[in-house]
Amino acid sequence: MHRIFASWRATALYLLAWLMLGLLFAAMLAVSGAGWGASVVFAMPLAYLYAYAAGFSAYYVCRAYPLGRRRPVAIAAGVGVTAACVAALWCGMGAAWNSLLAALAPDSYVPVASGPVLAAMFGLGLILYGLAAAVNYLSIESERVRHLETQRLQMKLTAQDAELHMLRARVDPHFLFNSLNSISALTSLDPAAARAMTVQLAEFFRLTLGLRADHMVTLERELQLVRHFVAIEQVRFGDRLRFDAAVDPAAGNCLLPPLLLQPLVENGVKHGIGQLVDPGQVRIEAVRTGSILRIRVENDVDPDGSAGAARGTGLGLVNVRQRLAAIHGHEASVHWARRDGRFVVELALPAVTTALPQTATELEGT
Repeated sequence: MHRIFASWRATALYLLAWLMLGLLFAAMLAVSGAGWGASVVFAMPLAYLYAYAAGFSAYYVCRAYPLGRRRPVAIAAGVGVTAACVAALWCGMGAAWNSLLAALAPDSYVPVASGPVLAAMFGLGLILYGLAAAVNYLSIESERVRHLETQRLQMKLTAQDAELHMLRARVDPHFLFNSLNSISALTSLDPAAARAMTVQLAEFFRLTLGLRADHMVTLERELQLVRHFVAIEQVRFGDRLRFDAAVDPAAGNCLLPPLLLQPLVENGVKHGIGQLVDPGQVRIEAVRTGSILRIRVENDVDPDGSAGAARGTGLGLVNVRQRLAAIHGHEASVHWARRDGRFVVELALPAVTTALPQTATELEGT
């Protein structure tokens, strides 16, 4: 019950509930023949005394007999014996309080406590203690579930972060190797192009190093990364690689997991344009339709090649699908197919423009 007393609002609601119970107890005494004044004076202090006694003791008893770790018989016995002891102590205090009031105001106070009243107090004490124990068990279970959810989110973020690092580790080496070879070749043939490519390469890696798995990026920023990548690859492929992006203005501010589109474009360049003799195009289209963001990434492929060659091993596509599923669940989808000499990847995900509460700290703050 410590969580109730940790907040003044919760404490006020708790005391208000016991005020109602105290007034109900006083009404029961008044109906049985005692006066209203004597009943209220007798019942209200005892109600608040029992509120704290039952609240604190029930909390620690529930902690000592946790659900799922103790047998039901042991839990019932532990809670029942404690409830009987606390209720008996409450009755003893009630009798003492009744005697004290009678001694302090013998002319105005009508003694309330009698054998039947004390017996009724004992039964009421058992019931109230049982309710306090039930509330505490609910609070403890809610806290446990919240803790498990926090752990699950932390594990999810750790997995996403590892996924992002693994994606970088997969993308960076061969891309860097090809880029450095191109820069080396251009150094003597076209120094200005070599310098331009070096700047693009540095900017690309600067952007990727600043990415974090628990921070979404806007579609515009993801496209900025893609454009740097394409600019570097265009030095290698020349006029054979063409790139176009058609983005709805309403879609530009939508949030994506980082490095979501770059692997798709990389696959399109490597397994599509790289297998062509003639020039080919990689195109990105993005549009927001209501609450859904739809993105289409397509590239030309060799009409005589196999579908497997067009899409490589498919690991990049599976990775994209898994990352979207981890964040948006069934609300996101990824489909790909080969159509009329082009390889097409279609993504649909919620059009989110504000950061999702993905960190454990943010979750606990809600």
